[in-house]
Amino acid sequence: MTFTALGDESFVSLITFRRSGEPVSTPVWIARDGDALIVTTPEESGKVKRLRNNGSVELRPCSRRGRVDAGVDPVAAVAEIVTDESISRRMADTIRDAYGLEYRIVMFVERVLARRQKPRVLLRITPVTERVTPTTS
Repeated sequence: MTFTALGDESFVSLITFRRSGEPVSTPVWIARDGDALIVTTPEESGKVKRLRNNGSVELRPCSRRGRVDAGVDPVAAVAEIVTDESISRRMADTIRDAYGLEYRIVMFVERVLARRQKPRVLLRITPVTERVTPTTS
């Protein structure tokens, strides 16, 4: 699976890492935004806390409940928390458009259960670029 192809999936397993290096996998919605992939999540989620310490992530296609098919290799990437409000709004619109009614229903249920609108953040995910170390002769 390529990084770009992950943007065509309905759900991906987003793997973030604890300070100890232990991976934590969470199924998330994903959408393509140019050359990047984007994810929305509550600001107070564990994955946001882990990303503040380590932006390295891995992605794999998964089911709605997070089941990953055997033998699927993770795709390494880097996630950043988007703080620019205008960019966040545009990215949120992209996810809303990708998931339509399902997105609206989930956001409504979240708001009712939390008895308020939970602050959400957008994550911009880009592929890991390999650095070529020049060799000396």
